[in-house]
Amino acid sequence: MPYYPDAMEYITIKNNGSVPIVSIPELNYDTFYQLNTGLVVDHPERHCVNYFGFRSGKGIRLICCIADDNTQDIHISSCVVSPDRPLEAFTSQVLSFERFEREIHENFGIPFRNHPWLKPVRFPFNRADRSKTIANYPFFTMESDELHEVGVGPIHAGVIEPGHFRFICNGEQILHLEIQLGFQHRGVEDMFLKKEKLLQRVVLAENIAGDTVAGHTTAFSQVWETLSGMEVSEDIHYCRTLALELERMAIHTGDLSALCTDVAYQLGSAVFGRLRTPLINFVQEWGGNRLGKGLIRPGRNPFPFTDELATRLKEVLKNYEPDFEEMSHMLFRLPSALSRFERTGVVSYEDVLSIGAVGMAARMSGLNRDIRSSHPSLLYGRFDHQPVIKHHGDVYSRAQIRRNEIRQSMHYLRKLIKKVPAAIPAAPLPSSLLPGMLALSLVEGWRGEICHCGITDSRGELMHYKVKDPSFHNWMALALSVRNNEISDFPICNKSFNLSYCGHDL
Repeated sequence: MPYYPDAMEYITIKNNGSVPIVSIPELNYDTFYQLNTGLVVDHPERHCVNYFGFRSGKGIRLICCIADDNTQDIHISSCVVSPDRPLEAFTSQVLSFERFEREIHENFGIPFRNHPWLKPVRFPFNRADRSKTIANYPFFTMESDELHEVGVGPIHAGVIEPGHFRFICNGEQILHLEIQLGFQHRGVEDMFLKKEKLLQRVVLAENIAGDTVAGHTTAFSQVWETLSGMEVSEDIHYCRTLALELERMAIHTGDLSALCTDVAYQLGSAVFGRLRTPLINFVQEWGGNRLGKGLIRPGRNPFPFTDELATRLKEVLKNYEPDFEEMSHMLFRLPSALSRFERTGVVSYEDVLSIGAVGMAARMSGLNRDIRSSHPSLLYGRFDHQPVIKHHGDVYSRAQIRRNEIRQSMHYLRKLIKKVPAAIPAAPLPSSLLPGMLALSLVEGWRGEICHCGITDSRGELMHYKVKDPSFHNWMALALSVRNNEISDFPICNKSFNLSYCGHDL
């Protein structure tokens, strides 16, 4: 029978909103299970943006946050459970909860029934079962004299971070890929609680994923401002919007270069690689760091954007655009490149919906997931943002999204720099946070949906902090994309997603 949620079973907030912890309905587990699976089943407009637990007395308090992209609402409910009590897995009804429940099991030992496989996710230092180590990770296997396994990593060529890829192949054809992460657990979430200075916490946010500095620092800043009860001035929103769109342009441009490298198109690799440089150099002119570190801070604008910077950015975009368009014209009409892009690494709409993919990994197959339109903040409400949607779910779709989002970002940046708001002196930050509150921030990074949640105790101290990078959702999309492709197609499939190891491993 279909389940019809009762509005008394959850509390609703908007993006960058907060709610007293005591106001979040505390349900018995059966109701909690029915509510959250019922909100999502047969409702593609809804998805889980975060599901996590923290210790509460002798039990574990579970918090589930379901976003409705049509109403811009976020429904929050909770449940306190014993770590020893077996619980029916949400995943038995909705596959997209799979990794959330694996993480909860790994952290607290809660035994979920009818979960497909409660494997470790990250191997954190404070995991419930220390006997589960990365050395004895339980890989999926197939027994056959005709099949063979190929292992790649965890050490890779170049300077990328560690991750292991285990392929099961029939000759050159990939039948299955399992991606093992968790090689560099840094304890980021725990350090948010242990660090006492705001600056230390901001630096942590900046280093969650080095290619998403603006995305994660904006999310952290918005959580902190919400928990402080602060109203943020327009010039701060303005600078964060600029930084996010410059970050999107720079990374997408670099990834187009990398895609060209993987299909041996040297001209495209060189030109797109060169075009990324003036973008990140401009960010350094603005704030002193090419990746945007130091640029975004809670409650203040350390590097106000000026009319002079607007003139410089206008010139950067003027020089960037003709070369970008000429190179894009050549790449997307080059038969040798298209033969590698088209129908390679396909993931269907049904699959991206079932695994809960977000951002570009969802939009490549027709699933509209874009926080800039569904849960807008900053200045995105002024743009009438229309997400770039493709429908074939292949490398070509992912490359097209990058190209079209670069064009879109250029349009937004030009619109923004027509009128630079005056810098407003920052008000002093409150000396303490609001006590007993939960705050949530969603930001559309270039990869997709970033979610930060912060919870304060009765004294206004940060007692729990939860980070979710879009890669947490999307690594499974990469694993599905290579099935029935040749193993030589893996590099281009991998780069077409460009997911984050450190954003996942935290």
